[in-house]
Amino acid sequence: MLAAAIFVIFPICLVMAAWTDLLEMKIPNRIPLVLGAAFFAIAPFAGLTLTEFGFHVAAGLAVFAVCFGLFAINVMGGGDAKLLTAAALWFGLNMSLLTFLIYVSYIGGILTILILIVRGNANRVLALGLPVPNSILMAKKVPYGIAIGIAGILAFPSSPLMVAALEGLR
Repeated sequence: MLAAAIFVIFPICLVMAAWTDLLEMKIPNRIPLVLGAAFFAIAPFAGLTLTEFGFHVAAGLAVFAVCFGLFAINVMGGGDAKLLTAAALWFGLNMSLLTFLIYVSYIGGILTILILIVRGNANRVLALGLPVPNSILMAKKVPYGIAIGIAGILAFPSSPLMVAALEGLR
């Protein structure tokens, strides 16, 4: 049951966040809240020591501090900051967090370039009737929740909780 929760909750929350950010340019508060609450509910039973648990909380706090600064200078949206913070809890202060953040930056860069190309060709996109959400064509922001979601799913297999779940199945 614990392994199933680990396998399902994190990816589903990230997919939901990416989807709503794509369509509405907004990440509902309930998604990072569910991610954070699920981590705190699962972590004690996943075999994390108190020190490891502390490193997971430290990762969340460190990512929150950086994201808060970026939000304060209007570089990052609040939903993206909350989602990154909640996701960081699941990775902890280790190489899996670094992998996740590197994936976020690369995928976010590619996403930004693609969106700029689509927006630069908005008239053609509309004339061809391509199924592109209006939020992508009209908004001035980039739905970075998509990059966070993809990066989280790609990096999740190396996270301590996923490793613990896989070992628990053996």
